[in-house]
Amino acid sequence: MATPDESPSAKRWLPLEANPDVMNQFLWGLGLPQDEAECFDVYGFDDELLEMVPKPVLAVLFLFPITPQSEEERIQQETNVKEPSSNVYFMKQTVGNACGTIALLHALGNIRSRISLTNGSYFDRFFKSTSNMDPLQRATFLENDRDMEVAHSVAATAGETEALENVETHFICFACVDGELYELDGRKSGPIVHGPSTPSQLLQDASKVIKGMIEKNPDCLNFNVIAISKKGGDA
Repeated sequence: MATPDESPSAKRWLPLEANPDVMNQFLWGLGLPQDEAECFDVYGFDDELLEMVPKPVLAVLFLFPITPQSEEERIQQETNVKEPSSNVYFMKQTVGNACGTIALLHALGNIRSRISLTNGSYFDRFFKSTSNMDPLQRATFLENDRDMEVAHSVAATAGETEALENVETHFICFACVDGELYELDGRKSGPIVHGPSTPSQLLQDASKVIKGMIEKNPDCLNFNVIAISKKGGDA
């Protein structure tokens, strides 16, 4: 999806498919050890379906269609962006269709205290390089990062559906940082706080926000929710 900060000459990548297998290979190939975490589909919001998701859940990814309703809400939320905790990792999106990769970077950036990235790997170098940058500097760093562009391209063409350059869907990430539920969306000017949360309640709390977003777009069907879960129990 095009972004508000995207210039006419900006890069445009092929979009990532909302497919846990594709995302797992992408994450594992760039420095998240396979025995650390894994992506899983979330099939619904009933208690029984949420219980099927392996625990603990570290982050939640949400793919939704861009509609007049979602755009109106995005604009309204811009007036409510508050200064987040200094521990929140946030970056802007300036590359078209990069939202899937940015959602994964938002996830990893905000769970680094609970996972161990492979020393010297792409992700390890990326977060060390961008840790002291502001959100737009991080976006520029990613835009100029050829290694990530190639890795994203490989992942985008690995899915089961044909990769289209022009899509009207968008990925965001939900993470719990310092006792608050944060919505991390590179199209917005900053993180959105959705109230208190805990790591053990992240999936349930994010699900409530996601359900509200879905209910505002009753005529749309193109929604996907993916959880990134820690392997081997609580961290």
